[in-house]
Amino acid sequence: MKEDKWDIVLQPKRKLLDLNLKSLWRYRDLLLLFVKRDIIIIYKQTILGPLWFFIQPLMTTVIYIFVFGNIAKLPTDGLPQPLFYLSGIIMWNYFSECFLRTSDTFTQNAGVFGKVYFPRLITPISLLISNVLKFLIQFSLFLAFCIYYWSNGLKMNIQLEIIIFPFLIILLALIGVGFGLIFSSLTTKYKDLKFLIAFGVQLIMYATPVIYPMSTLPAKVQSILWWNPLTHIIEAFKFSFLGAGCFDVKGLFYSLFFTMTVLFSGIIIFNKTEKSFMDTV
Repeated sequence: MKEDKWDIVLQPKRKLLDLNLKSLWRYRDLLLLFVKRDIIIIYKQTILGPLWFFIQPLMTTVIYIFVFGNIAKLPTDGLPQPLFYLSGIIMWNYFSECFLRTSDTFTQNAGVFGKVYFPRLITPISLLISNVLKFLIQFSLFLAFCIYYWSNGLKMNIQLEIIIFPFLIILLALIGVGFGLIFSSLTTKYKDLKFLIAFGVQLIMYATPVIYPMSTLPAKVQSILWWNPLTHIIEAFKFSFLGAGCFDVKGLFYSLFFTMTVLFSGIIIFNKTEKSFMDTV
């Protein structure tokens, strides 16, 4: 008697740190579909559409210039205010988008998860990719400002460390997704958390050198902010492109270690939660 051969065999995961990469690759078409959905749906019924990718960081920059630059009189490391604030905003937006949207994975996709099987990690990965595309659009805006000020006589102190720019973006993405996976799993059981996440992210921004330069802070404050892994990533970005800020190799290694720890913890918790989340969501 011939044994039946099945194309797909659904089995429970035995290991919490099981990425099941073969299955992710098999569903790559679905991944691309989710990426397209993430980008199009948000602005599908808006008048300006994708222009919001440019408008949002520009409006935020204007507000920061008015509040923190003109009223609070915070220094900008000798850089033009639009250039300084925009450099921090685009980096912070990328992290916060990866974090906030991943943290809502289970609740936003509960209807799909309950009806169709596919690797659940596809959804946070699709968010990561779609956010990269948004970041590149906003990064092009930052480059346009750099070219404008350079053409008007500003000396652009671009550093050799610019070659690690892709590494910085990967770190931002992974730390955002790692935290998002952890909180997406927790919010399935503790609904109150999702009301605190957005507020918490906003508070973390003030503990990160987005609106102020690290070089102007007292030594004690700098020693505290050193333990924020985002500090080294954003400061390295500003140093690489603008010659301002602090490039701390030791701090970047710390950020890498922190990111890997958070990411692995997020995957473990996510894989554990996906087995039973339909009972609690």
